[in-house]
Amino acid sequence: MVESVNKCILEGIRPRLEQHKAKWADELNNVLWAYRTTSRTATGETPYHLAFGTEAVIPIEIGVPSFRVTHFDEERNGQLLRENLDLLAEVREEARLRTLVYKQKLANFYNKRVRPRTFKVGDLVLRKAGLTGFETRFGKLAPNWEGPYAVAEVPHPGAYILQDAEGKRVPRVWNVNNLKKFYP
Repeated sequence: MVESVNKCILEGIRPRLEQHKAKWADELNNVLWAYRTTSRTATGETPYHLAFGTEAVIPIEIGVPSFRVTHFDEERNGQLLRENLDLLAEVREEARLRTLVYKQKLANFYNKRVRPRTFKVGDLVLRKAGLTGFETRFGKLAPNWEGPYAVAEVPHPGAYILQDAEGKRVPRVWNVNNLKKFYP
């Protein structure tokens, strides 16, 4: 999450550095303010609103009066801020739920093309070469896959214990990502 925020900050600073090469520290406050007052896709809220319970008045609204600046009532404002703080827990919970839905949609988008591989005991498989820890004598011309091996046991989904043609168990448990089906 921190890396994502840092990426957004760098993307905001980079265009401004063309004009103000050595003054990036002066531009940092403007970029941070823009980040904090921009609505996030996942939550549907601004970070400022989630932290303080109210929307910030951006500098442009002071120069070019908006409805909420022109109709500002200081007495009523204090009461509204307290009401917003009372409702803040509910706003944060709604943002959390929207984030969960957003993450689920992203997971569904990326997982829709995934074709899960599973093997049964007795299936013939090839394993990735070079994962055994031994140097190959052929260098880059060495084959990418070794085998065939038979699946001897399935300790849990995605993990397989292999045996060679003589029935001797291959050391360690192998992940499905390092195996592929062998077609004789």
